Amino acid sequence: MPPAIPTMASLLLALLWVLSVFGGWGVEAFCPAADSPGTCADRIASAAVVSGVIALFAAVSTAAAWFTRRQGLLGVAVIAWVVAVGALFVGGVIAQ
Repeated sequence: MPPAIPTMASLLLALLWVLSVFGGWGVEAFCPAADSPGTCADRIASAAVVSGVIALFAAVSTAAAWFTRRQGLLGVAVIAWVVAVGALFVGGVIAQ
């Protein structure tokens, strides 16, 4: 069984990413007072696509760590989730 702390970190970062992209948290955080909210939301969507590629890698790393029982992959997964959330944040700041 993989270690609990990196597993929970991966799951919580994944939840944060999912809610930011699909739950509207990203648009709400970065485009509340934009002059053209539609344009800002489109730019956030572009950042979400880039971040989504990284998140896909993170999800595969998390699943591989669980199914192959390789604990080293959990560290890779946590770092990938942090990079995915960071890419979404940087994209949101640029979108403003």
